[in-house]
Amino acid sequence: MNTEQFEVKNRYTGEDQFTAKITTALDMLQSVKLGLAVRLAQQSDANLRDANLRGAYLRGADLRGADLRDADLGDADLRDADLGAAYLGGTYLGGAYLGGADLRDADLRDSL
Repeated sequence: MNTEQFEVKNRYTGEDQFTAKITTALDMLQSVKLGLAVRLAQQSDANLRDANLRGAYLRGADLRGADLRDADLGDADLRDADLGAAYLGGTYLGGAYLGGADLRDADLRDSL
């Protein structure tokens, strides 16, 4: 197991938006690393607006009330995730796996 810094990037500028210190295995997929970083960002109340979260493994994640406005969640695994009251306005969700996800009271206005 390694500890590494993992950067969540802004989908428009490519700039670092949030850096998470995560514990990883040598063969850990990028999607899992990104999912771990997003979970830490949510716990830290970090800004995930406009974040590039494409392909993130977020199965079962607690993202209640998260501000994911204009984020790219394309192809993300959000099965069984709690997105209750999350702000997803303008978020790209193309190809995302949403089976069992709780979207109660989520704002999906203008999401694709």
